[in-house]
Amino acid sequence: MSDISVTILYFAWLRERIGTAREELTLPPEVETVANLVDFLAARGGGYAAGFANRRAVRCAINQEFAPTSASVHSGDEVAFFPPVTGG
Repeated sequence: MSDISVTILYFAWLRERIGTAREELTLPPEVETVANLVDFLAARGGGYAAGFANRRAVRCAINQEFAPTSASVHSGDEVAFFPPVTGG
């Protein structure tokens, strides 16, 4: 299996903790799901570890559609991470 290239977007306090709003990453083949991606990012340490410390407080979208942690990540995907959104 080849490497996966994705665009990752971070919003709100995740962006502040990680220190960037957007990055392009090439992921190793073992990163197949959103849960794998979160583990991979958290293992980078620093702001990533802080941003993903409470994983229940982070939501994900793939290509602008909400995605569960079991969703597959494919090369070319845009993966966004953000806190839960409330309406009013």
